[in-house]
Amino acid sequence: MMDYKEKIPENLKSVKLEEELFRKYWRVLKLARTPTRDEFSKIAIVAAAGILLIGLVGFAIYEIMQIIPA
Repeated sequence: MMDYKEKIPENLKSVKLEEELFRKYWRVLKLARTPTRDEFSKIAIVAAAGILLIGLVGFAIYEIMQIIPA
């Protein structure tokens, strides 16, 4: 006895899967909104602080590596 899933061709399965993913992504996009100027400023400051922190850690490691071999 054939299972109902065996009757569906492979290309239709992928189309249904893609359609389902598209619907999920579309739902998220409908909920999304443009950040306010205040939200954007806070995000930018936090991102800049993170980049600065990573740079300082890298610089500290570089300086330590310059001192150790000498």
